[in-house]
Amino acid sequence: MTPANRTPMRVGVFGLLGSGNLGNDGSLEAVLGYLRAEHPDAVVDALCGGPEAVTTRFGIPATRLHWNRGEYRTASRAAAIAAKGLGKLVDVFRTAAWVRRHDVAIVPGMGVLEATLPLRPWGFPYSLFLLCASGRLFGTRVALVGVGAAAIGNRPTRALVRWSARLAHYRSYRDTLSRDAMRAMGVDTARDEVYPDLAFALPTPPASALSGPPGTVCVGVMDFHGGNDDRARAEEIHRRYLDGTTRFVRALVEDGRPVRLLTGDECDRPVVAAILDAVDSPLVTAAEAASLADLMKEMAAAHTVVATRYHNLVCALKVGTPTLALSYAAKSDALMDRMGLAAYCHPAREVDADRLLEQFRSLEKRSAELRRTLAERNRVTARQLEYQFTALTAALFPAADHAHALREAK
Repeated sequence: MTPANRTPMRVGVFGLLGSGNLGNDGSLEAVLGYLRAEHPDAVVDALCGGPEAVTTRFGIPATRLHWNRGEYRTASRAAAIAAKGLGKLVDVFRTAAWVRRHDVAIVPGMGVLEATLPLRPWGFPYSLFLLCASGRLFGTRVALVGVGAAAIGNRPTRALVRWSARLAHYRSYRDTLSRDAMRAMGVDTARDEVYPDLAFALPTPPASALSGPPGTVCVGVMDFHGGNDDRARAEEIHRRYLDGTTRFVRALVEDGRPVRLLTGDECDRPVVAAILDAVDSPLVTAAEAASLADLMKEMAAAHTVVATRYHNLVCALKVGTPTLALSYAAKSDALMDRMGLAAYCHPAREVDADRLLEQFRSLEKRSAELRRTLAERNRVTARQLEYQFTALTAALFPAADHAHALREAK
């Protein structure tokens, strides 16, 4: 408990939260669960993409990440371009003022140090740099907790990401590939640790909540257009992904299998609509998932999962359902390997419905064995996340308590 004569810790959470991405919000939920269990006296608020959604769902005050509300819309007119430029300047002072009010700022998970999806340097990488630089300036401990990272080709983006990582007080990663990528980009990672993705710390749905048609296959789709280096081929990649996934769903239906389409971000809905339109069958339905908990319930009730988005994979693996990954980045392959399913990855850029169906049938033949493997890997994962939260407390809160004590003694 916090002594009566001392102000409570001020903790801020930061990121593209409340913006429609279920994985990002799941990482936030895991960190808030840790704070409420281990540091219940901390006063928590957010600087994020969707402040209204974060406040409504999580009950914490939230401030909009960007001054310019059109930050993520393409600017073509002079007025819109000027507003974006002005917003970048205003955000320097807004971010610094927010950081200065906190003892600790936590970036909860997410792929904040990667560009595996299309990304502009003056978007989120710039915002993250402002956070970490302000933390150093004002003595606020910035923690990048369980984040994803990858090698970045674009030089401005790489520079912003590298300096953000260097300026952070604490770093941990969700896989070894992420730590290796930051080391390759010139960050000293000697004291950085690797732990499972934060979403594995979320509660598993109770068995009583699970029900679904026998043999249901959950297919998690994505509005996939390739990565940051694929912009010239984006539409071709998307068409190939959609065509291959649609053919696979149609083959399942022809076998009489119920298919449940899942998303992980608001932007995925058109992909669901396109598949429903192309495969006109009552066996194909779409789930309305508003959280990772909703996704886990769907996946736990399924016989098998085939999914693209990283946190769709996390949810399926956490509930122990045999899973096949439509992999769009090395992080998906690393996750599947960690959980004992390395053989069941298929490239999202080159979806071959016939080959995918072969892998799917192989997966189902080994279903009982793989469920046992996942149960064991999940027990190990739970222990490793306990270590993550213990390490986070040691890195952030004792030092903060000492700072508060000195402040009160003056």
